[in-house]
Amino acid sequence: MNNKKLLVLSWLAILLIVIFTGVFITAMKSNTRMETDLDKYMPQKHPAFIYSNDAEDLFGIKDGIIVAIENKDGIYNEDTLQKIKDITKEIQSMEGIEKSDVTSLYTADNIIGSEYGMEVNAFYKRVPTSEAKLQQLRDDVKANDMIYGRLVSLNEKVTIIIAEINDDTFTDDFYNQILVLGESYEGPETIYVAGSPIVEGTLAKLAPADMKRMAPLVVAIIIIVLLLILRSFKGTILNLLVVLLSTVWTFGLMAVLNIPIYSVSTMIPVMLIAIGVAYGIHLFSHLELYMQKNPDTAKVDALKNMMKHMWKPVVMTAITTAVGFTSLVTSEVYPVKYFGLFTAFGVMSALFFALILIPAGLMIFGLPKPKQFKSKKTKSGNFAYKAADLIVKKKKITILVSVFVIAVSLFGISRVWINSSFLANFEDDSAIVKTDRFINENFAGTSSLNIVLEADENDVFKTPEALKLVDSLQNDLESLEMVGDSFSLADFIRRMNKVMNEDREDFNTIPDSTEMIAQYLLLYEMSGDPENLTSVVDYDYKTLNLTTQMKSDDSRTIKGAIKVIEGYRDDFKELGIDINFAGTGYKGLVFTDLILKGQISSLVLSIFIVIILVSFMFKNFYIGLIASIPILITTLVNFGAMGLLNVALGPTTALISSIAVGIGIDYAIHFIDRYKEYSKETGDKNETAKLTMYNTGRAILFNAVVVIAGFLVLLFSMFPPNRQLGALVSLNMFSSFAGTLTIMFLLLYLSNIYFKNGKKNPKGEK
Repeated sequence: MNNKKLLVLSWLAILLIVIFTGVFITAMKSNTRMETDLDKYMPQKHPAFIYSNDAEDLFGIKDGIIVAIENKDGIYNEDTLQKIKDITKEIQSMEGIEKSDVTSLYTADNIIGSEYGMEVNAFYKRVPTSEAKLQQLRDDVKANDMIYGRLVSLNEKVTIIIAEINDDTFTDDFYNQILVLGESYEGPETIYVAGSPIVEGTLAKLAPADMKRMAPLVVAIIIIVLLLILRSFKGTILNLLVVLLSTVWTFGLMAVLNIPIYSVSTMIPVMLIAIGVAYGIHLFSHLELYMQKNPDTAKVDALKNMMKHMWKPVVMTAITTAVGFTSLVTSEVYPVKYFGLFTAFGVMSALFFALILIPAGLMIFGLPKPKQFKSKKTKSGNFAYKAADLIVKKKKITILVSVFVIAVSLFGISRVWINSSFLANFEDDSAIVKTDRFINENFAGTSSLNIVLEADENDVFKTPEALKLVDSLQNDLESLEMVGDSFSLADFIRRMNKVMNEDREDFNTIPDSTEMIAQYLLLYEMSGDPENLTSVVDYDYKTLNLTTQMKSDDSRTIKGAIKVIEGYRDDFKELGIDINFAGTGYKGLVFTDLILKGQISSLVLSIFIVIILVSFMFKNFYIGLIASIPILITTLVNFGAMGLLNVALGPTTALISSIAVGIGIDYAIHFIDRYKEYSKETGDKNETAKLTMYNTGRAILFNAVVVIAGFLVLLFSMFPPNRQLGALVSLNMFSSFAGTLTIMFLLLYLSNIYFKNGKKNPKGEK
């Protein structure tokens, strides 16, 4: 094919790329959305979520927005009580919120005893103005342990308003409306807004902003590194176009398929920018070496030689990288699953652009200037040769160091823990975390776990045996440091028993008589709003909801509570009662288990597939095993470092091992491919080792430097998990690079796979 035809084809390829890119950009503008609703992260057909959703419907369990009102001089004054009333009414009037789902000191029921029996009244309807009435309100609250410490802090300086909302109620406009509402009532009181919907909304607001900030920074760093490595503006621009176009196509495809952007999806641009440049680096590295030997070569001949020798290893590395990411499809957690699929698509897009755009661009705009390809063989060549000799001569040290690294990593792995806390996405000194901490310090907690107790027969939860066991469970739960409070039908019964016996504390217990309990419930239904009981027990008194308030949403706290609950399973079983779980806290725990399960399955699957692929590529199973050594060590180092540094396994850090496998195997493939080719050319082990270390070792070094530099940019992210991801992936890339050029190289050298004839090399080694 002559130059003119190649030039026409090059322009045609670029034109088609521009057209498809325009289509994807249009789709991104019209259909890109951020998803942070935790429920949407999870498989809704999972049995745990099906049961939890049914229980939530039965008891009206909803996520709550918490508005805390603090007056450092105390809340029992006319102005603060008026604000409590006004804020409550404003929230009740907001679209999508049912009036009965807003609870505050203004709306709460006060169960009291009177000469007529039992009465259920509001604490206040009109704001009290006299000192006597304010003191009466204060006394009423303090005497009611269903309110004191739950809606009003023990120091009487803070009170909260809880607004339960449906999942479809929370939107960006609603989020902003709540925040503006809080700000409008500031002074002299301080208004705090918290709750899981606020955390999710804040994440939705900050994540895109973080992505917009990080992407240009990564691009800038990559440009600088590429210029230093390639010393060519053409090469730098073409490499940059490869990764930018692959990023646009990836997010464009997500928009076309109506897949939302999850929090972990914001990592995709950084991934593709850091990974995609590797293909161009290897292409340009080979082109440089070829032009060193053939300075007068024609442009077409140089490009043909580059594609002839490099297409295969570049394609192989892209496929194995894509496999590493595609293995994440085994995860049942939607953000992880989609991250894997679309990052794999982005990797293959980068491969396509590298093999099409780079040759086409060089064909149109010409090769880099020959003066930029002056030989540097003396310094770098000598260093590479000495490194190859040293690794072979000191093979025992190399093996011992590898064993030591593995041993330390295994120790660290034993300390790895899992965490799905949404608050872990934010800095400890961020406003959202400070607000959450403030409310947890003054109240029962911003996180909850719902225990659903199901009996075999109706009216079981009118019996003293069942209610006393529930009450005992609540006492044990509340003894845990991170459990602030619990609430169930037992609290209603204890309160009724107390007020019907002259408010005597010794009657703050569950009555011994089923008839008495039934009578209290009848009186309550006659005196108050019976709908209040629907949140704690069903109509037949067969199913009970026990809500546990916790001061943290991390997995350790939830598992600690569940351990106590499981200790009561046999006792409840004797009464014909089964224990189940529901609510956001429980679903978060299941979420972490799914992350762990997906992490293990994707890791095993990716390593297995990579070994098979590499074995097939090089037509030798032992080569597949040898190539897997660096990624196996890197995986151990990754989890070992997480355990030693107390970095939790979460939705973001769960991606690391698959990233390590997908990217790390690239170094091994390039090294083995060149080692194989040089073994044919030289027939000598030592010369093969030196040439491979000099030529491919240098390209691998450049590759590692670019990837590490790209991921280190994540250290500037506003989200701690992203910073952890950047640091750990950079560590993994260094581990893969070092493992490839040391232990893998040594095993390849000692195996004699490509020197089976046993021919001695100049030094007499076989």
